[in-house]
Amino acid sequence: MRSIDLKNSAARGERPGAGVTVSQTSGPRQAAREIWVEVPSEAGPAAAWCYSDQRSYRPGDTVRLYLSSNSAQVKLRIYRDAALVRTVHETGWLDACFHPLPERVYEHGCQWPVFMQWPIPADVEPGAYGVEILDSADSVLGHHLFIVKAAHKRPHALALVAATSTWAAYNDWGGANHYFGLHPQTPRGRSPVLSTQRPWARGQVWLPKDAPRSVNAKRPGKPGPARYEFIEWASLNGFSKYYALAGWASYERPFVIWAEQQGYVIDILTQDDLHRDPHALEGYVCAVFVGHDEYWTRDMRDHVDAFVEEGGKIARFAGNFMWQIRLESGGHRQIAYKYDAVAFDPVAETDPGALTSAWEDPRVGHPGASTFGVNALRGIYAGFGGMAPRSPRGYTVFRPQHWAFEGTGLGYADSFGEDASIFGYEVDGLEYTFVDGLPQPLGTDGAPPGLEILAMGWATNAEQGRPEDAYSFMLGDGDARYRASILAPDLCQASIEQHSRGAGMVVHFHKGRGEVFTAATCEWVHGLMLGDSYTVTITQNVLNTFLAVADKRGGDI
Repeated sequence: MRSIDLKNSAARGERPGAGVTVSQTSGPRQAAREIWVEVPSEAGPAAAWCYSDQRSYRPGDTVRLYLSSNSAQVKLRIYRDAALVRTVHETGWLDACFHPLPERVYEHGCQWPVFMQWPIPADVEPGAYGVEILDSADSVLGHHLFIVKAAHKRPHALALVAATSTWAAYNDWGGANHYFGLHPQTPRGRSPVLSTQRPWARGQVWLPKDAPRSVNAKRPGKPGPARYEFIEWASLNGFSKYYALAGWASYERPFVIWAEQQGYVIDILTQDDLHRDPHALEGYVCAVFVGHDEYWTRDMRDHVDAFVEEGGKIARFAGNFMWQIRLESGGHRQIAYKYDAVAFDPVAETDPGALTSAWEDPRVGHPGASTFGVNALRGIYAGFGGMAPRSPRGYTVFRPQHWAFEGTGLGYADSFGEDASIFGYEVDGLEYTFVDGLPQPLGTDGAPPGLEILAMGWATNAEQGRPEDAYSFMLGDGDARYRASILAPDLCQASIEQHSRGAGMVVHFHKGRGEVFTAATCEWVHGLMLGDSYTVTITQNVLNTFLAVADKRGGDI
């Protein structure tokens, strides 16, 4: 297991355990079974927590920052977080104080007073902007992040849609997220309602360079207990339990850095923008999605579908297209009942189409593959804990003649990306068969006509291993049971075993006047981070092909 450089961490102000409540009931190897959440402490190590009134702004808008700290004075640095980090605003010393938390703050929001307002300059460069909170020793007490959208849409830019709904789903700040926590009377204490008006959890905005990723660094060489290296590291170093599974720091930031270093122009939007504005992508040629992108509203999907139908291009280097959610209270509350939707979602009887369940749920009736060509229920885990820990970690090529593989030298049955572990931790697939050695979609789960499966790998919905290692499993066969309950007539053992099997796929298809390329894995970006030549070349082929249309348009919108 890799460990954080504590000397460097202290210099950056990332004090291990600052403001974190940990339930430590076992050793690091059992950390996956534990529950700990980030709850501020007035008496704990020096720290600060910050959020903003919105997730995205335009030049000329005013950012309202809300801050709580157990340090009496702090100063703030606002910087553009990209390939070239540039400071755009610094404050002097500001008086701060610690604010108590409302009950169930994860659900109702912090309700803190405005700490500072920053008018965004009209000429500021679009992108992601970090807020760094420092103490008198220039140690960093905390971070925040917001997006500045382009004042004028640039057709030659990639429109990167940040997976902010998935960030929110994993954000445990204040006591709970959509997975676990302290919420009463729900499985594992998870909360079906989450407020946007709270800070991001530690590790979602900033990470040290050696923080483990979701897929373990090496495949196990012999049988043994399941290992979740990133959870063990988080437990030992005071970071959010699931920092590696969702957030700017793990996914979108590495992509932006890589893309800008390659010369691409990036405009960033949030899923909030995509949800409320049917014209959010209008004027762009290519929209990009990266990393872990699991939670969507129906409006978000409708707006992407319309964009493609009207000629837009989608490059999706992301995995786990799974849940329908709702946004309420002007977008400040995210609703996701998930596995418990039929029993507890208040719209279950009156409006089943709005149910916050899987897209493949017959009551929802809106298969995920119809938008991105694949869906999560036919894929999910690879190289993750006890889920296929010795999986190949790369894709096997079946249609090397496709333009996406031009210049790679890859042929039929070649594999790529395994050295960078790009296949995992969650992947998406389809129902398929093989004809003359080539995978073909069956078309029974919403796959668009004409879709081609270019490359594949295999996944599982259940942890497996020796009986003596079962204590270390985090999920067991729970996801296989859920998939079977959605797609099968019964929950017999044969059905559960059938629905534990999945696949991840690289697919391409045309729809309307547009087209979609999907590399359906969360960790594709890791191949870009490590400079894997095959992953880099394929990504460039897709982006350059899709952006070629912009060269014929010119101008800004």
